Amino acid sequence: MVVHPASGLGRAGRIADTVAERLRGAVDELVTVAASTVEESRRLMDRAHDVALDLLVVVGGDGSAHQGVQFCADSGVALAVVPAGTGNDLARTLGAPKDPLAATDALVAAIKAGERTKIDLGRVAGGPWFAGVLCAGFDSAVNERANRMRWPAGPRRYDLAILAELAKLRPGRLCVVEDGTRTELDATQIAVGNIPHYGGGIPICPDADPTDGLFDVTLVGRASRFDLIKMLPGLRTGNHVHHPIVTTSRAREVRLGEANGWIAYADGERIGPLPVEVSCVPEALTVVGKPNGRPS
Repeated sequence: MVVHPASGLGRAGRIADTVAERLRGAVDELVTVAASTVEESRRLMDRAHDVALDLLVVVGGDGSAHQGVQFCADSGVALAVVPAGTGNDLARTLGAPKDPLAATDALVAAIKAGERTKIDLGRVAGGPWFAGVLCAGFDSAVNERANRMRWPAGPRRYDLAILAELAKLRPGRLCVVEDGTRTELDATQIAVGNIPHYGGGIPICPDADPTDGLFDVTLVGRASRFDLIKMLPGLRTGNHVHHPIVTTSRAREVRLGEANGWIAYADGERIGPLPVEVSCVPEALTVVGKPNGRPS
């Protein structure tokens, strides 16, 4: 069990002992480790490859889960996530209750019942795996700005970053190649989803199914500030996909490029500037429980 104590403004650290106590009744042996940084988490997980590990339980948010995905992908080691971060989008798709202790109880029951399922993953060419959504454009620009800000803490930082990026909004020229079909247009943002949600429950790709072997692609064309402001309420319900400047599609391989100054993020982690090429790898990850294909 890997705990990221700072996740969820310290919630992961506060519940770690209780989670471990409940898990011990469902497994033969439990080893718990705490990681303060992403780098430390990677080192601890890499060392665990040397032991006969069957299951990795991550207690944290989507950033913590992203590190667990790198460890478990294509390895035979199953992954479980106890949602203790701010976003928890992967845990949501995997059917975990919102409350982390209720999620722990559900996980214990699933372990005892032997519930394991394979889901798809995205893979960045020459880069990491991702379980959730890869995005570029306006939303990744917001991430870039928020990561540079030192004040305020929490969600308010992203609210201010959104306002700042709206003020300087400018669509960019984007080339998208989906399974060999090339499209070039002026666009505001694009999301390539293995699961429906990102950003703490926003269904950016509302019909994405992590078991169908395909990405769902949501593309926002040339948008004004007014267009984005008008679209924002629909983001929480998935109705944004019906806006006339939004198109959706499905593909196994997607290339975003050429270089246009946009930065790609996946699972909330910075990937780097475009161009970026990603592939959907079917059944690349074993998870504990019964994932929701299209969660509400």
